[in-house]
Amino acid sequence: MWRSVALAARCTGKFGVVKRNTLKQVQSSQTLLCRSLSKPYPRFFSHSSETIPSSFSPETELSGQNEYTTQIDNFSDAIESDDNLGETHDNIQMENSTVFTDYGDTQMGDFVPEEGEKREKLVYEIDMYKLENVLSLLQSSSSSIDVSLESSLDSFNLDLHEQFVVKVLETPLVLGENLIGFFKWVMKHPEYKVTVAVVDALVRAICSRIRNKDVYALWDLVKEIGQKDNSVLTVEILNELIALFSKLGKGKAAFEVFNKFGDYGCVENQETYYLTIEALCRRSIFDWAWSVCEKMIETGSIPHSEEVGKFISWFCKGSKPKEAYLVYTLAKEKNKYPPQSAVNFLISSLCQKDETVKLALEMLDDFSGVAQKYAIKPFSSVIGSLCRMKDVDGAKTLLFKMISEGPPPGNAVFNYVISAHSKAGDMKQAIEIMKLMKTRGLKPDVYSYTVVMSGYANGGQMEEACKILYEAKKNHSRLSSVTYHTLIRGYCKLEEFDKALKLLNEMKDVGIQPNVDEYNKLIQSLCLKALDWRAAEKLLEDMKLKGLHLNGITRALIRAVKELEEEGIENGEALMEA
Repeated sequence: MWRSVALAARCTGKFGVVKRNTLKQVQSSQTLLCRSLSKPYPRFFSHSSETIPSSFSPETELSGQNEYTTQIDNFSDAIESDDNLGETHDNIQMENSTVFTDYGDTQMGDFVPEEGEKREKLVYEIDMYKLENVLSLLQSSSSSIDVSLESSLDSFNLDLHEQFVVKVLETPLVLGENLIGFFKWVMKHPEYKVTVAVVDALVRAICSRIRNKDVYALWDLVKEIGQKDNSVLTVEILNELIALFSKLGKGKAAFEVFNKFGDYGCVENQETYYLTIEALCRRSIFDWAWSVCEKMIETGSIPHSEEVGKFISWFCKGSKPKEAYLVYTLAKEKNKYPPQSAVNFLISSLCQKDETVKLALEMLDDFSGVAQKYAIKPFSSVIGSLCRMKDVDGAKTLLFKMISEGPPPGNAVFNYVISAHSKAGDMKQAIEIMKLMKTRGLKPDVYSYTVVMSGYANGGQMEEACKILYEAKKNHSRLSSVTYHTLIRGYCKLEEFDKALKLLNEMKDVGIQPNVDEYNKLIQSLCLKALDWRAAEKLLEDMKLKGLHLNGITRALIRAVKELEEEGIENGEALMEA
């Protein structure tokens, strides 16, 4: 029997697998075997050449030769008759292989290994009974465990292998605090060495059960592990912790993890910077977030375009448009262009302060093609800011660029420039821009006419203002109360109160109800400049009918003017009598 095993092992070991076309190789092995059997003193499965069976004789050996030669012949015939034998034996592995010496010796190494020879490492198998006991304990609530967790685990007499520990940590429906308690118990065994795989399994398990108490306990445990052996802590594990704190809104804790990278011998990557900045910006801790971003810029680790866009939006919301602009320029140098929405938001944020408008103006040069065609909002924001800064020439230059290159300017852009010229008193330029607006196929709106009328009224040119009012009536069926209020104020300045009252009545006729401001302005002008308390009282009665309330100061002004006039009359009569 053992010679058959030996022969099969020899054939398999020498030729790998038995195939249909290897008959000659098997026959040659037969010859080799017969020769080896004719050698004196053969040994079977012994470790010493001195061990010879007592029943050995040349006659028995010769009969054995014939017997096994017949077996080999039958084995060869079987190979020839089976077409699929090679496929059947492709996966045969001889774990206990025999070795033939030149003198016909055979040794079964796995049965009785020689002294000093290394044994083959056995495959570890998890003890399912012990595993079930541990999981049953850990899946119980803490209050249901009568004795301490460590005492219960000690009673199980566990074999702490890495696969066993990972299997426990990856099991669902286990309380996070019990997992951490189990891990601490494992760490107390000096023969067990904590590995990266085990720590990673623990972190992932706690991350799937988001609870503040468990997360902070996990971070304390990770710090303890890092103090003993920081080689088991990786960038991925620390990034998981930062992401977990970010989900819980714990920006300061995430920042603490970030600051521990150097202590644990880890180098921050793009994901580290992104997760930390995200966690801090969620809690509006923008100063700390910028310090992390500065470190990211120093290392040149610029994230992907989408993440750059989020950085820009977060810093703009945190009133840090300059910092956001720096991120934008560095990303552009790396050919990482953020989404257009983030760029538009950045331009809008830069336009809020006069000192950063020039930066927004420079960003407009980066627009081209389709992006420039639809960039009406950022261009409008820059023109409006230039007009606010009274840089009308710069606004006009950008307006003409929009006309020639795009995006096509709309009413809002033209109104910015018209309003700037009107406030500056340059009515000629304001009228020219309005004419240019009409040539572009745009119809001046009520606001356009109102700002031009305001410019004329401020300069005392009421006739020109009335001409604009007449044109506005032709093009628009309904004007605004601001339009009439502008002209009423202009007439009051010139003390032409009759025309002011006429405009007030016209407002009523076209269906525009005067508000308290119109009445208040006109009554004060009548009292202070014309001393006409009678007209002021009529307006006051009109306000009462419409349910409008005049403030006490203006009411007192009417009474004071009336009393002053009556006192003057009395004094005059007394003088006449005297």
